[in-house]
Amino acid sequence: MAEQTPETLNHFAVVSFSQLYAQLPTAERHARLRSWLDRLRAAAEAVHCYQLSGFESDGELMVWSACSSAEPERVGRFFADWAVAKASVRDLVEIRQVLWGFTRPSPYTRTRSVQEVDPFGSARRPFMIVYPFVKTPDWYQLDRETRQQMMASHIRVGTQYKEITQLLLYSFGLQDQEFVVVYETDDPRRFLSLVQELRSTEARIYTLRDAPLHTGQLLADMEAIPAWL
Repeated sequence: MAEQTPETLNHFAVVSFSQLYAQLPTAERHARLRSWLDRLRAAAEAVHCYQLSGFESDGELMVWSACSSAEPERVGRFFADWAVAKASVRDLVEIRQVLWGFTRPSPYTRTRSVQEVDPFGSARRPFMIVYPFVKTPDWYQLDRETRQQMMASHIRVGTQYKEITQLLLYSFGLQDQEFVVVYETDDPRRFLSLVQELRSTEARIYTLRDAPLHTGQLLADMEAIPAWL
């Protein structure tokens, strides 16, 4: 039987820190940060952190949380626990943006892609790019065969960049966007080339919005909190 994409909830929080956080002694500041991350880890099956500082003007940290979404109760519990965790650092942490959605099998491929990101995998690539995505209304009025042909061309370009992996999240009716698109890469320059090439595919004309983008660098060991935090 063909392997299908597992049902997961993926949640991305773009974070900055308050002036009070910056004024705390380093040991206290880091202890509060570790405590918050521990609470988030208790809420989800996987939590990964990325440096945004230097990559963009507002966000400093991006926190990716993931859990199973096979049961609605699990989804509800995640959001309840996430809110409790956030309340514990309300004076220190400012959430600039939240993007979230669910994984689903693709309507354009029969099996799970070998380039699909595993949220629970131990091996993470050093760079991540995350952005909301909305298609034009005209896209959804096209017949299935036409959309299939255009997406086949789009997918062929992606398969030429085998070292770049992707996670596609569905968020229709749940947030302002329809999708959240997530990429992992070893080299931002290769990702730039991929996106530049994808811009010339026919499906591009049906893109309404794909911003703001968030590019971050993996913080693999948050026990050793970097000096800039």
